[in-house]
Amino acid sequence: MKKLPKNRNILIGICGGISVYKSCELIRLLIKSDHKVKVVMTKAATRFINPLVFRTLSKNPVYVEMFSENQKEYTKHISLAKWADLCVVAPISANTLSKVALGICDNLLTTVLCALPDSKKIILVPAMNNFMWKNPLIQENVNKFKKIKRFVLIFPKSGELACGAEGEGRMPEAKEIYKAINSNF
Repeated sequence: MKKLPKNRNILIGICGGISVYKSCELIRLLIKSDHKVKVVMTKAATRFINPLVFRTLSKNPVYVEMFSENQKEYTKHISLAKWADLCVVAPISANTLSKVALGICDNLLTTVLCALPDSKKIILVPAMNNFMWKNPLIQENVNKFKKIKRFVLIFPKSGELACGAEGEGRMPEAKEIYKAINSNF
């Protein structure tokens, strides 16, 4: 597998969904390739996997809360947006995908995505139930991203889903996402 140029700052956004475990492998691949990784999780994502896992893998703090009295940084969304060379949201849930498409900034991840300068690419990796993925409202939001150059979509795969259904909605494997990151530098 071809490695990315070294020492890039890659911001990983993680939304709630069973496929969050695949983000661990993605972070491992990026760190192994000498990149700096920071993670922003939605509160829903913390219900699936403890932030300690991502803190250990990335060797950086994990950001969940928009406002925290314990933080020295009061404009985290701006400093994280400035820090990142590229942002990857893997997985992105139907909820967060729709919020970003509508410009809704009601948590740290959606606010960081809105604050990223236009020059920075955002890779979105949707993962959800097949009926959610095929929902016309979700597809309408996906089409919005297709029209904006800075967004790169890595579409869900078909197969058995966590709910037991068969269909399109599975998050691609970490190596495929890594290759997409590589092609966007």
